[in-house]
Amino acid sequence: MRLRKITAALAIAATLLFFGRTQAQQAYPSHAVRLILPFGPGSATDTTARLFADRLTARWGKPVIVENRPGGDGLVALKVFVDAHDDHTLFFGPAAAFLVHLYDQDAPPYVLSDIAPIVGIYVTVLAISVPTSMNINTMDDLVALARAQPGKLNAAAASGNSDFLIFGFIKDMNLQVARVPYRDIMQAPNDLSENRIQVLSTSLAAVQSTLQTGRIKVLLVTSRKRAQTAPDIPTAAEAGYPQLTMETAGGLYGPKDMPDNERESIAADFRNVAENDPIIAKRLTDTGQIMTLLRPAEFAANIKEQNHQLGVIAKTLGLKTAQ
Repeated sequence: MRLRKITAALAIAATLLFFGRTQAQQAYPSHAVRLILPFGPGSATDTTARLFADRLTARWGKPVIVENRPGGDGLVALKVFVDAHDDHTLFFGPAAAFLVHLYDQDAPPYVLSDIAPIVGIYVTVLAISVPTSMNINTMDDLVALARAQPGKLNAAAASGNSDFLIFGFIKDMNLQVARVPYRDIMQAPNDLSENRIQVLSTSLAAVQSTLQTGRIKVLLVTSRKRAQTAPDIPTAAEAGYPQLTMETAGGLYGPKDMPDNERESIAADFRNVAENDPIIAKRLTDTGQIMTLLRPAEFAANIKEQNHQLGVIAKTLGLKTAQ
């Protein structure tokens, strides 16, 4: 009888331990979650992050806070994220925001293994724009002007793929165009409209409001298909510059030691929110993005592909090999 009681007690203890562990695994988040962004308010990334933050706050019952940390071509935000060593401090943005620094920084404050992909959320449509006042209508016109006036044009780009893409192209075409750095790239569209800079490579979303004023012209988008919000703008391939084709995926990332089951759980919550709220897909489309929901392993494979394309451009720019 005593043995039976002991056995029963052990069984109950094991059951409680099992459920205790299960509840602990399901307890994420236990407090407020921070989404660290490398861009300022108003960017496509910011719009997307805030859509999910609002809905996940309701779903999780804990605040999901968006923190804009522009500057340093994304390094400011990345350092905040990596230094936190906290599974409730997550990085939100394009993979290129951290991939490019493996090539253009001698000592970036992280290695690729510090960043664990959680969920791919979107593909950003990139655009190359010029001031309307320049009377340039095609990419051919821009290249011809740059050749005719070496050193006279100024170009700017959002950190990441946009930067690598345009300046890799300028180098490959042997053009002399000056680089203008921005702490917050969202200031650049206005400077472009005033002809203070003459070329801008960034997300289509970043220039859409300025585009509607008629003061800038988008020469092409870098996606394989035309953007739904700007169907009259040709793709890079249609414009005769297939080397400018690039689709940049982005999403959510956690610290390197984040458990796989936790990443899968967060990814499932993001997918559930996106798939059950048609407003999200519409807002992403309106801001020049395409909703693309990828699980951790799928997102990791996508990042590997992006890294390969950036590596090819890095060789053109004479930059070092990635880690």
